[in-house]
Amino acid sequence: MQTYYSHGKLLLTAEYVVLDGAKALAIPTVFGQSLHVEKETINKLTWNSLDQNQNVWFSAKFSFQDKSVSIENTTNPEISDRLLQIITAVKQLNPDFLKDEGFKISTVLEFPKNWGLGTSSTLINNIANWANVDAYKLLELTFGGSGYDIACAQEDLALTYQLNDKKRVIETLNFNPNFKNNLYFVHLNKKQNSRDGIAHYKANRNNLESTIAAINAITEQIIICETLEKFQTLIDQHEQIIASVTNQTPIKQLLFENFGGSIKSLGAWGGDFVLVASKSNPTEYFKSKGFDTILSYTDMVL
Repeated sequence: MQTYYSHGKLLLTAEYVVLDGAKALAIPTVFGQSLHVEKETINKLTWNSLDQNQNVWFSAKFSFQDKSVSIENTTNPEISDRLLQIITAVKQLNPDFLKDEGFKISTVLEFPKNWGLGTSSTLINNIANWANVDAYKLLELTFGGSGYDIACAQEDLALTYQLNDKKRVIETLNFNPNFKNNLYFVHLNKKQNSRDGIAHYKANRNNLESTIAAINAITEQIIICETLEKFQTLIDQHEQIIASVTNQTPIKQLLFENFGGSIKSLGAWGGDFVLVASKSNPTEYFKSKGFDTILSYTDMVL
């Protein structure tokens, strides 16, 4: 059996504007996804996806005829269609993939699917490694996006990620703020579709040149930030800038206006996790509001 593993991801800065060349700070998470590959004697692809509790949440079987791949049976047509799209894209990049061979595949998540830590990006990276193709090219042919999530899947350290004339500039760094015990990740009880968020951004973006310059400056300052107070000021500024460029309301203003600390959206606004910076432990506050999934920085970040 062959096994492939990829880390989950969180985008600390430059959500949305990373698509247009802003410098983003991103972190791989301790939670990821593995892909296990066993050869089969029959020329079919049997697929089982397991959640963090080892329960099968999706299964399908694909058959091969000539150069085409088709769905034989499935528990979820929408997911199997997406998986078929990925397999077809892989065969574009590597025509010998799944040629005269059958496999039994199982994927295992280490986090709930609705957490938004990269169910898709970890899958793309694992499949790319298995098929010996470029994960970034596979992402472009399937889900799209900036590609920062693929970088996180492949790295063990925090990183800056920037698209410079469509070329990726990735630099790893030891991001270990001395106030990390004052940082928390709170889940908003719903999954946000990144593709919908990107579409909204593209329809509403404005003042990009000045926005990117401002976000780049904040990213650089966050990397070297030494105090909680300065960090809070920076993420508050970041929220206001992104709110302005996307015509959206910051999550603190929307849901937590009376909270004493700072709150920053991560990735597409409106769902998944937010970053909370607070002098005191905010667990009771968020639980009183109905948000029970609260992780410390060290419990989340690789």
